[in-house]
Amino acid sequence: MALRAARRRFRAWARRHSYSFFSSLGTLLQHRLGTLMTVLVLGIAILLPLGLYVSLKNMDRLDVRQEDWSAISVFIPGTMAAAEVEALAEAARDRPDVQSVSVISPEQGMAEFREVSGFGQSLETLDENPLPWVVTVLPAEVDTRGSTATLSLRIQSLMDFLERDERVESVQFDYKWLQRLGRFLDLGRATVLVLGLLFGVAVIVVVANTIRLDVAARADEIEIFALVGASHAFIRQPFLYSGFWYGLMGGVLAVLMMWLALFYLSIPLKRLLDVYGQGFEIYSLSPVQLIILLLSSGLLGWLGAFLSVQRYLRMLVVGGSLGRR
Repeated sequence: MALRAARRRFRAWARRHSYSFFSSLGTLLQHRLGTLMTVLVLGIAILLPLGLYVSLKNMDRLDVRQEDWSAISVFIPGTMAAAEVEALAEAARDRPDVQSVSVISPEQGMAEFREVSGFGQSLETLDENPLPWVVTVLPAEVDTRGSTATLSLRIQSLMDFLERDERVESVQFDYKWLQRLGRFLDLGRATVLVLGLLFGVAVIVVVANTIRLDVAARADEIEIFALVGASHAFIRQPFLYSGFWYGLMGGVLAVLMMWLALFYLSIPLKRLLDVYGQGFEIYSLSPVQLIILLLSSGLLGWLGAFLSVQRYLRMLVVGGSLGRR
């Protein structure tokens, strides 16, 4: 008997919540213009931190480990024996912070220079090859997702190792741009967090104000429910679901606007990266991130509705008036 009664209570609870869940959506759709304006405000508020987050993720995925960008160039006098140069290259390859090492001999360098410069005949007049050996060292996992200080220490340690070698004439690597980019992304991540919190509060405030107007418009109905013994949870229920729908629709609109913006920017961005010889696929939200975003938006709307309705329920006096003593 107890189990049967529990099942009846659960079915009644499920029917009540299911009815409130879908009827609240129907009520919002009956007031299309007001709902659209509220959802548009919420969508823009959610889009701003979301757009910045997606932009930073795309910058994070740029191939900064490309050899032309992040390799250390080690110059060795052209008179050095090939065996000595290869020994230095092997010593560099044995380090755990090195991804790859390539050696360009003076002859190879001259052949490449002759091919691209167009001074082939003029170069034939040189008595000897003036070009040095060039050892290109590509550091392992040079990216901007880690700590900027860690990146600097790793690069500096590798450069110190190379500069201490007596066979090395000079070492060249401009990693200042990596430091600047890393610090910019660190600032961007902090900005995303701050904007996310601020606009999350904005979503709660907008939904709370909208639900407050809805509660005020249905004050007489709420008082009747209270007079016949309805609990506060029963009175709150449709308003909470309305807040959830507001937040969810705002999140959906923000995602749609983000996709449209990425589609619009994909063509000029591809052209820009083609100039730098990079293939790049624009990052969007993964399915898991998309679900988390939509649920978070809905929960923010739910919280705004809860705060608004709870304030009015505290003023509800059975036998009196809602908010008017």
